[in-house]
Amino acid sequence: MDDITITHEPSANGGKYIATLASESATGHLDWEPQGEGVRVATHTIVPKEIGGRGVAAVLVKALIKDAKEQGFKVVPQCWYVAKKFDENPEWEDLRAG
Repeated sequence: MDDITITHEPSANGGKYIATLASESATGHLDWEPQGEGVRVATHTIVPKEIGGRGVAAVLVKALIKDAKEQGFKVVPQCWYVAKKFDENPEWEDLRAG
């Protein structure tokens, strides 16, 4: 598996986690929007087919969860993939907003 580097780019209207693979020009991303104080809505997880099947989406979600734990925010898993990962990881339930 290629090395995956995750960067976080916050913006005024939310932000995105970007996955870069060492040997690829395509990148994946997980987008989020703020929802009140201390809540982020995970809106989309996009991984182009060129880098699909390598666990990129899972690494993006793990970066979001790591930040939620460290920074103390909750997550609304609006994106189907993020919702699936929440269902697969019941230990994250305390990070789910709602």
